[in-house]
Amino acid sequence: MLRIDGLNAWYGEAQVLRDVALEVAAGEVVTLCGRNGAGKTTLLRSVMGLHPQQRGTISLRGADITKKPAHSRARLGVGWVQDDRGSYATLTVTENLTLPPRVGPRAWSLDRVYEMFPNLYERRNSPATKLSGGEQQMLALARVLRMGAELLLCDEPTEGLSPLLVQRVGEILRLVKADGATVLLVEQNLHFATTVADRHYLLAEGRVVESLDNTEVRNRERELLAYLGI
Repeated sequence: MLRIDGLNAWYGEAQVLRDVALEVAAGEVVTLCGRNGAGKTTLLRSVMGLHPQQRGTISLRGADITKKPAHSRARLGVGWVQDDRGSYATLTVTENLTLPPRVGPRAWSLDRVYEMFPNLYERRNSPATKLSGGEQQMLALARVLRMGAELLLCDEPTEGLSPLLVQRVGEILRLVKADGATVLLVEQNLHFATTVADRHYLLAEGRVVESLDNTEVRNRERELLAYLGI
């Protein structure tokens, strides 16, 4: 589904990503782990086409999308669940969900969205500014599912959520995977990551330094937590 080769990225003259190479197969959930500042969000932004100061190759389903703008990538089925939620503040929940175009055969109906996110149904006529942080995170995830994204880029979807909502995010991601979608996930919660992901890339100073499976993460959990500063 996704292949990245030799990806470098900068903010001004400061280099953030250095020759990043990774692959995510169709139907996989893969996490990006690393300390703050390791380049995880920049990598997601680069895949989405939101970080222009970069060099390298990004391929989707074998086609080079490196030069395509973000809206073209969205229409190809790339969905962005950003860490600041990204809701349209003055629009209602329903308006936030129905505004983006539906771009793929996996697009969820509004009824299915509300069935899976009952809190959003209860708040469907409320503006996004009136939602709690957890509800805004649910809205950001639901909006991408409503679009029908086949590759979901999720930036810390569990950050600041209650344990109950973290569990709910996990259920949704497992359901998305069962439906055949692909997820590239930035996640610091290693325990959560091993419950939803197939593999994990560890980033350090803008480089991919290790690729780990769930067994390796569990066996090295104490070491990895110390490394990540958690």
